[in-house]
Amino acid sequence: MTSSITATPAARPDHRHNAPQVDWDSPITPEPAFAALDRSVARHGPRPYLNFLGRVWTYAETADLINRAAKGFQKMGVRKGVSVGLCLPNCPYYPIAYFGILKAGGTVVNFNPLYVEREIAHQVRDSGTRIMVTLDLKQIYPKVQAVMNDPSTPLERVVICPMRDVMPTVLGVLFRVFKRSELAEIPNDLQHASFTQLVDNDGKFTVPEIDPLNDVAVLQYTGGTTGVPKGAMLTHANLSANTDQARRWFPGVKAGEEKVMAVIPFFHVFAMTAILNFGTAAGAELILLPRFELEQFLKAIHKYRPTLMAAVPTIFTAILNAKDREKYDLSAFRFCISGGAPLPVEVKHRFESLTGCRLVEGYGLSESSPLATCNPIDGPNKDGAIGVPFPGTTITIHSLDHPDREVEPGEKGEVCISGPQVMKGYWNRPEDTAQTIRDGRLHTGDVGYVDPDGFIFLVDRIKDVIIAGGYNVYPRVIEEALYLHPDVAEVVCIGIPDQYRGQAPKCFVRLKSAAGEVSPDDLKAFLGDKISRIEMPKAIEIRDELPKTMVGKLSKKELVEEEKRRLEAEKANAPL
Repeated sequence: MTSSITATPAARPDHRHNAPQVDWDSPITPEPAFAALDRSVARHGPRPYLNFLGRVWTYAETADLINRAAKGFQKMGVRKGVSVGLCLPNCPYYPIAYFGILKAGGTVVNFNPLYVEREIAHQVRDSGTRIMVTLDLKQIYPKVQAVMNDPSTPLERVVICPMRDVMPTVLGVLFRVFKRSELAEIPNDLQHASFTQLVDNDGKFTVPEIDPLNDVAVLQYTGGTTGVPKGAMLTHANLSANTDQARRWFPGVKAGEEKVMAVIPFFHVFAMTAILNFGTAAGAELILLPRFELEQFLKAIHKYRPTLMAAVPTIFTAILNAKDREKYDLSAFRFCISGGAPLPVEVKHRFESLTGCRLVEGYGLSESSPLATCNPIDGPNKDGAIGVPFPGTTITIHSLDHPDREVEPGEKGEVCISGPQVMKGYWNRPEDTAQTIRDGRLHTGDVGYVDPDGFIFLVDRIKDVIIAGGYNVYPRVIEEALYLHPDVAEVVCIGIPDQYRGQAPKCFVRLKSAAGEVSPDDLKAFLGDKISRIEMPKAIEIRDELPKTMVGKLSKKELVEEEKRRLEAEKANAPL
């Protein structure tokens, strides 16, 4: 139970002295999300921008392709209000299409390429996505094709990006020779356009009139505070503000000289802002990796010597636990930021000791574009804290019983965010928006407190989202997939601690009375084509009964407590 005492702004702890080098006072000016790109192109045109497996495009070369893509999208009918999906891993096509869509006036909708067909179809329908940009790989394209052929979806056209065309020459030849089996067969019809066709023009697109405060740049799907995936409407002003705030937070960044490691995928909002938008604004070289493979990742760090990295805690943990780690030179890192999930204190200290760089933890949500707080780069860090608010951002703690009232400093309550990075609302969900944004405050669903120095600590989560390796995993999605099994009667999915990913899903299942022999492995096999690998439960437990509330609803509380007691018992009985 928290206090309902209202705290005035004067009672809030002062935190600005914790980061004295940060520009706290300059106004944050709303602008199109691509304005920072244009400035970097003007200042750093000949500088390397995209480094994909060793093949490099300069800022000027990429800008030409972006402008051509913008005109190509406009010829396809992209304008304000038109949603274009990106179903891509990290590769040069992503930033080219991302900025091309924004310059055309359209709205980017991020899709995880690991999604199964059912998940892609749901997001296409909800967002109204009419055009999708994807790769010519069997792992991705057939799912997009099936969704386009489904008459219940609005998807009309697909832009196909050939992977071999952006690979280095030698690797491209090897890919054509040895990876033919991974290439999808693409129909030659009006529903399909190649990337070459998209950019086959003079690049003189019609510059749209962008209203930064109101025009939606990105629909970023998230579970929000209810666990049901919905599109957070991030305006041009939201994204440009969060990029500006991040730039101020790293005053030691040298414009036009940095190299940023881009291994977490751009379709993840943390990477979109902290790597793509931030790195572009800084005139940095982005070292793109299409997926996280530890050996390839370490070799890239050793070879290209990135100076900055934003990543989730599992990646920092993987570096620390890597075999033959001493073979790789990690000394070029100057600043690293961890986000997407809580950063273990031990991992922070060990990584800083190994590399000599400063690793700070940030915090935010898709609904806040996403960064809202961070530990100072040039000031004190507190173990377990998510830092202090970004410039222009106010963090307030509100009573769990009376959400419109602030509690006193030091008391626990719901963390709320106010600032220029807070979303416009949820796409086509006014009731959800009204519940989440009140008087301009974003109610995060996280429970925390502010200490006397202004540092913020999280202690619990209200919302039912599982954070697995920095990704939001929604229990309802897994539960609905299991309910498709003919022998499943009831399902409850919870998050359990996981040493590597932070959290992982665990499902409890009650089978129908007439069910035959069904094992947990059978249920996992059933889920194989219905949910992504990230969502796959770490464990499935079959039970005769599942706990319920007094009104008959399935209850998670008892199962969460049970798992907590089981974990404590295992620790107590573990050998010393």
